[in-house]
Amino acid sequence: MNFRTPAVRLGLLPAGIALALVPSFASAQEAASGTTDLDRISVTGSRIRGANMETQQPILTMTRETLEKQGFSNVADVLNNLTSAGSPAISRSDSLSSGENVGGYYVDIRNLGAQRTLVLMNGKRLGATTGGYQDLSQIPMSAVERIEVLKDGASSIYGSDAIAGVVNVITRKNFDGGEVNVYFGQYDQGDGENQQYSMTLGATGERGSLTLSAEYSKQDPVWAKDRWYSRDGGRGPNSVAADGSPISQYGSWCNPLQVNCADSKTAVWQTLNQGGNPNNPNDYHTLTAEEYANSNEQMSLLTGIERKSLYINGTYDFTDTISLNTDVLYNERNTFQQIAGYPYQSSSFGTPLTAESAFNPVGQNVDFRRRLWEVPRTTDSQLKTLRFAPTISGYFELAGKSFDWDVGALWNRNESIKTQRGDMSLIASEQALGASFINAQGVAQCGTAANPIALGDCRPWNPLLPYGVAGQGSLADPELQDFLFPTYTTRGVTKTTSFTANLSGSIVTLPAGDLGFAVGVEHRKEEGSYVPDAFAQSGMSTGLGQKPTQGEYDLNEVYLELNVPILADMAFAKELTLNLASRYSDYSNFGGTTNSKFGLTWRPIDELLVRGTYAEGFRAPTIADLYGGLSSSFERYTDPCAVGVSGSVAGNAACLAGGAPADYVQLGQGNVPCSTTPCQSGDQFISGANPNLAPETSKSKTVGLVWSPRWVQGLDISLDWYRYEISNMIIDDSVDRILRDCYVLGDSSRCGSVTRAADGHISAITYGTANLGKMDTEGYDLGIKYRLPELAIGQFAIDWQTSYLSKYDEAAQNAAGDDIMIGRVGQDALFRVRSNLGVNWSLGSFGVNYTARYYSGLNEPCIAIGCTDPDRIAYGETAPLRKTGSNTFHDLQVSWKAPWDATIALGANNVFDHKGPLMYSQQNSSFAYYGGFDIGRFLYMKYTQKF
Repeated sequence: MNFRTPAVRLGLLPAGIALALVPSFASAQEAASGTTDLDRISVTGSRIRGANMETQQPILTMTRETLEKQGFSNVADVLNNLTSAGSPAISRSDSLSSGENVGGYYVDIRNLGAQRTLVLMNGKRLGATTGGYQDLSQIPMSAVERIEVLKDGASSIYGSDAIAGVVNVITRKNFDGGEVNVYFGQYDQGDGENQQYSMTLGATGERGSLTLSAEYSKQDPVWAKDRWYSRDGGRGPNSVAADGSPISQYGSWCNPLQVNCADSKTAVWQTLNQGGNPNNPNDYHTLTAEEYANSNEQMSLLTGIERKSLYINGTYDFTDTISLNTDVLYNERNTFQQIAGYPYQSSSFGTPLTAESAFNPVGQNVDFRRRLWEVPRTTDSQLKTLRFAPTISGYFELAGKSFDWDVGALWNRNESIKTQRGDMSLIASEQALGASFINAQGVAQCGTAANPIALGDCRPWNPLLPYGVAGQGSLADPELQDFLFPTYTTRGVTKTTSFTANLSGSIVTLPAGDLGFAVGVEHRKEEGSYVPDAFAQSGMSTGLGQKPTQGEYDLNEVYLELNVPILADMAFAKELTLNLASRYSDYSNFGGTTNSKFGLTWRPIDELLVRGTYAEGFRAPTIADLYGGLSSSFERYTDPCAVGVSGSVAGNAACLAGGAPADYVQLGQGNVPCSTTPCQSGDQFISGANPNLAPETSKSKTVGLVWSPRWVQGLDISLDWYRYEISNMIIDDSVDRILRDCYVLGDSSRCGSVTRAADGHISAITYGTANLGKMDTEGYDLGIKYRLPELAIGQFAIDWQTSYLSKYDEAAQNAAGDDIMIGRVGQDALFRVRSNLGVNWSLGSFGVNYTARYYSGLNEPCIAIGCTDPDRIAYGETAPLRKTGSNTFHDLQVSWKAPWDATIALGANNVFDHKGPLMYSQQNSSFAYYGGFDIGRFLYMKYTQKF
C-alpha cells in the first residue's frame, strides 16, 4: 500500500494519527478545475508544504461530517470528549468558580492544563484572557469545516503555550450555495433546553469567494436541586442534616448574657421559635441540624450560555499566483451562574447587631450568622469578540523550484463585562445594623428619634428574622434589598496583535527527494486589563476581594524548519526523513528563549510507518501571572497543626509558637469543626501575582506506529507513546505547601504570612505565584479504524480510540524537605483509561451512528460514609482511599437524507441514562459528582436544509 496516495491518507484521518491537511493557495485555474496541487499542502505542526508531510506527527482530524454525527452543539464539548483530552477546565459544573475566566469553554490536552494547549483559528492564535485561557465558545459551530488536534509539543513552530499540543479550528471558505441548521434538545427531566439556529451563505466567482455564517445558540441552566446527586447537599444522597451549613437561612445569634460567644467551644447559636417574638430573648432555641442550610437548593448545576455570532470569509485572487484571504468574526457570549445567598458572619466583618438597634433582643452588641437566602448570588458574564485576520499568500518558481509565501496580520479584541448581585455592601450593612428606632408611624427607621436618617438613605435590617418570616427589617423587603445589595460591574479587555511573514519551499534535490525548508518571522503584542468593581477593590462587600490586573508585553520571533529526506525507495527504507525545527523568541519582559524539535519518519515497508519526535517547549508567564492584582478566595486545605488529620504534627514547637493549641481541631466555615479534610476556610485568603516569574519549560517525546495491512483493505491501526516533562511550572504557592514548610519542615521564613485567631484557626494567609511546579506524564494512544467492504445490508465503519495514562507525577516535598514526584493516576479526575468506540452504518439515505464513551475508575480520599478501599494508600499519602468503578456512556443518532436536499437526525447522548458514582471530592465540579460526566439522558433533533 502506498502512503502517498490521497485515498490512503484520507483513510487514516479518523484513526487519530495524522493528516491535518490545510489547502494551500491554489490558482484560479486550479479552483476552476477542482484540483489541488498535492505538492503544496500544509500540515498542522509544520510550516513546510508537501504531500509527504502529513504522517510525521500524531494528529487527529475531525471533519464536518464527523462533527455532524455527534450530539454536541459547540466546539468545546466535541474536544473535551476526545480520549486525549483532560478534565474540563472550569467546567459548567464549577458553579462556585469566580474571576475573569469563568463563563468560557476551554480544552485541556493530556491533563497538562488548558493554558498549555495552544488554540488556533485558521492557523492563527485565538484571543486569550489575561490568565492565558483561550475560549472556544467564541467559534461558531456552523463556521467549522474541520478541527485538527496535534498531540505533541510545537513551540518550535508556534511559540509559547504549545506544550501539550495544538488545536487548529479550520473554518469554511469557498462555500457556494446556502445551508440552514436547526438544533433542539433537552434532558429527559425536562430541563437544560438547548437550541441553536444557524445559516451559512456563500458565493464563488472566477477570482474570489465570499462565505457568511450566522449563528444563535442558547443553553438553559440546570439546577442542583433537580439532580439526584446534588439535591441533598455536599454529600449527595448520603447527606444528613448535619452535613449542611450551620450558617442557616433561619438566622442565629449568640447571647452574650449566657455564654462566652468569642470562644467557638462555648458559643451557643440560637434561632427564633416558630411564631416567636424576635425581641424576646426567651423566644429562641438552639439551632438544630435539621435547620442547617442546604445551599444546593439555590445553586445552578450547569451554567446557562447564550451566544450570537457572525463569521465572514472572503478570498480574492489578484493574479494566478497571489491571493487574499480574510477572516472576520464577531461573537457575543453571555453566561449565567447562580450560587446560594451569602453565608454572612458578623464576626468576620466586625458588624454585629448593635445594642442601639431596634431589633436587638438584649441591649448589647450580638454576633449573628445569617445566610442571605432571599438574594442568591448571580453572575452574568458577557464576552464580545472582534477578530480580523487578513493574509496575502502566493507562490513563485525560481531555478526550477516552487516557493510558497504569505504575509498576514491578526487583530483580536475580547471585551468582557461581568455583572454580579447578591453580595452585601459592608457600608450599607453597618448602617442597617446600627442605631435604629420605631418612629411615630410605627416604622423602623435608621438613626435615633433625635437624629433620624431618612428612609431613602438607610433601611434597618433585622438579621434574626428567619427566612420566610415577615416583619419589619425582613430581608424579603425589596427596598431593603436595594439598599443592601448593589449591582457590581467588572470590566476586562484583552488585545492580541500579530504580524507574520513565512516562506517555504525546497532548497535542493537530494537523492532521496527535495530538501524542504520553511522560515518565518512574527511580531506579537499582548495587552490586557481586568478591572473589578470598586467594592471588590476596596473589600467593602461580602464578595471576594480583587485588585485590578493590567499589563502588556511584546515579542519578536524567528524560526527555521528543515525536512531532510535521507533514504527513499530502498529495501526496508521506503522512506527515511529527518525533520528539524528551531524558534527563537525575544520577549520584552524576560528576554530570549530558543526551542527546537527533531522528528524522524521511517517507512520500512509500504504499509508500515514508524515515527518519533523530541520537542522542547515553553510557556511564557501571562499578564495575570505577572501583573495580576491581589484576589481573595475561600481555600480548601489541611492544617497539619490540627489533631486527627493526615500528617498531623499537632503540638510541636512550630504549631504552638504559631498559636495552635495542642488539642486544636481544624475549623471550617462558621468556625465549626471539619468532618473531613481538606476543609474549606470560613475566612478569605489572599493571593497575587509575581512580576519576576520565568517561563515554564518542557521536553516531550513521542514514538508511534501506523499500520495499514494490505491484506485487510480499509483497516488502519496506530499506536503512539508520549512523555512530557515540565519544569519551572507556574503554580500558586498553595496554602498546603506553606503550612507544610512552616509547621512540618520547620522553615520559619514561611510562617510570616500565616495569621491564627485566638482559637487557633487560620484567619488569614497571603501567597503568590512561583516557578515551583514540576510534572512528568506518560501514556499511549491506540487508534483502530476499519471501514468494512460495502455489503447488501449497508456500509459499516468502526472507529475505536483509546488513551492509556501510565504516569502522571507532580512535584511535592516529603517530610525531610526533599523534592519528590507524587503519582496521581486514578485520582483528581486523571483517568487511567479513556476509550471511545464509534460504529457507523449507512444504507442509501439512512444512517445510524453509535458511540460508547468509557472512563476507568477513580480514587479519592476516604471518608467515613464511603470508605470502600481502606487498605489502599496512594504513594506519598497516609490516608486510605475510596475507589469508584468505571463508567460507560452510550450515544445514538439516527439520520435520514430527505429527497429535498435536507438531513433530519434524531439522537440521544447517554441514551441509557447511566449515572456516574458519587465523588465526594467534587472533582471538576462544585458537587459530589465528576464535572465531565453526563448528568442525564439528553435528547436532541437536528435539521439541515441545503439549497
